[in-house]
Amino acid sequence: MAKLILLRHLQSQWNKENKFSGWTDVPLSEEGMATASEKAQKLADVKIDEVFTSPLSRNKNTVELVLKNLEQENLSVTVDKALDERNYGELTGLDKDEVKTRYGAEQVQLWRRSWDEAPPEGESLKDVCARAIPFYQNFIEPQLKAGKTVLIVASHNSLRALIKYIEGISNDDIINLEIPFGGMVVYDLDENLKVKTKEIR
Repeated sequence: MAKLILLRHLQSQWNKENKFSGWTDVPLSEEGMATASEKAQKLADVKIDEVFTSPLSRNKNTVELVLKNLEQENLSVTVDKALDERNYGELTGLDKDEVKTRYGAEQVQLWRRSWDEAPPEGESLKDVCARAIPFYQNFIEPQLKAGKTVLIVASHNSLRALIKYIEGISNDDIINLEIPFGGMVVYDLDENLKVKTKEIR
């Protein structure tokens, strides 16, 4: 039986400062790095076979820290931009509360969490799905069909895109899906890659 682990990166410096990160390569915060051991403990019973992440350092460094704590740092890691965070366009680097004041909380929520509304010059979740899901189908599903345990460490919206696909969440309901920093979802999948069990760790 295949196992799929989705892990959102640990807290970044701009997460700490309440800024939109998007494609900006922001490092992990010291507080985020300090939680790596705790997150790794939640995977202490798992032998990981394959790891996938994005080129953003907050994702790659989360992989490094977690695998080091698991003493599995010799695993090869596949890195691809398909798993990057959404492009937040003109919102990138801005304070989230200030953006809410300027545009209204309802509009900002649509930009951040709805299916097809994109921030100015940025990507919608629909756009993220258009790159993340084909990558998942082409490179990750074959590993899962082989019965392997796969860890994906990525950013909030790339993981939301994958969860939408894996769980069949509707375009309307996806607005309600949130994953905290370091949040982890563990799926056991059947031979057809349908979800048998889901666990939030």
